[in-house]
Amino acid sequence: MKPTVVSIHIAPGRRLPMKSVDSVEAEAGAGLVGDRYHGSRHRHVTVQSSEGLQAASVDLGRPVEPGLTRRNITISGGDIPTRPGTRMTIGGVELEVVRIAAPCRLLDDGIGPGAARALHNRGGTVFRLLSSGTISVGDEVDLAAGDPPARG
Repeated sequence: MKPTVVSIHIAPGRRLPMKSVDSVEAEAGAGLVGDRYHGSRHRHVTVQSSEGLQAASVDLGRPVEPGLTRRNITISGGDIPTRPGTRMTIGGVELEVVRIAAPCRLLDDGIGPGAARALHNRGGTVFRLLSSGTISVGDEVDLAAGDPPARG
């Protein structure tokens, strides 16, 4: 079974609640339209795995809902790439790894004490958008879109 998008969340500003959406426009070089990071240089979209959230829920002893983690896209069925320069595609939109998305202590306020610790190594990845298009819940994810280009 191919990995798929199970949820999408955006927030129009810092510290504002995340809003669940069925689809979002991804703009190459800019980010997700309507999200607080749209127009930023490199932090265009964050992606996390539903399996990571389930494991964090077990460690925390309560559910960890995707929108409370402040990540944009939650996928099921695979390990999200973390090596800078590695590429993947979501619904035909190409993304490139910038860095691992470390959970911040603010999660303890939104989810509960210990949330940041439970999400350690499960916080997802920050990507830049290399192409534009619509990303929708249910879209297939190609986690093997490509390794970083060789340096020479």
